[in-house]
Amino acid sequence: MKLLLVEDEERVASFLVKGLSSRSYSVEWVGTGHQALQRVTDADVALVILDLGLPDLDGLEVLQSLRERGATIPVLVLSARGRLEDRIKGLNLGADDYLAKPFAFAELLARVRANLRPHNAIPAGMLRAGSIRVDVLRREVMVDGRTLSLSAREFSLLKAFVAHPRQVLSRQELLSLAWDMNSDPGTNLVDVYVRYLRRKLGGELIETVRGTGYRLRIDLRALPGCSPAVRRRGSWHI
Repeated sequence: MKLLLVEDEERVASFLVKGLSSRSYSVEWVGTGHQALQRVTDADVALVILDLGLPDLDGLEVLQSLRERGATIPVLVLSARGRLEDRIKGLNLGADDYLAKPFAFAELLARVRANLRPHNAIPAGMLRAGSIRVDVLRREVMVDGRTLSLSAREFSLLKAFVAHPRQVLSRQELLSLAWDMNSDPGTNLVDVYVRYLRRKLGGELIETVRGTGYRLRIDLRALPGCSPAVRRRGSWHI
């Protein structure tokens, strides 16, 4: 399984290649956006780790170009641009995950593993996180095999959570991802609909991260590709 690392800083790239290779990943490093666009079409690339500050193209241009071409390969943005508006823009352009520099290598490794979960077992138009399945085309939701009846806003909010499992999302990010809103037209719109979802999903699945926002908690044992050791031990990754 090959990872494509798009990073122009040789020191950072060397550190990441060495660390990921020691975890048995095959890593190819390129230093420009044009090289990335040429290589990412190869079938052997399973995940792109994309820096935004590239010497020829902005990383967001690379990301947008990939999505406009119909590429569905997971993209993990790794950037010094860690402001809220930068993260929202990256996610809206099609990033699957966003990690701001500086970062802990252990967290990067965890995000790589999460974004490499098998996609071929999930039909087109279907999102899955643990026991939750969201059929985007039919606008249907199933949890533990039971169908949930959700309003349009509840569905959009849950879809945002399921598309970014285990990731802390601020209220502003949720407004943008779920409803394409730049500001809250009500005093507590996100909080109200999170409360509605909790009633239908069960209160343990959506966690409040004090002072930051919310995150979808996923039982590692329910994730595709989970190791036998984790299944035996049992764990919540939050």
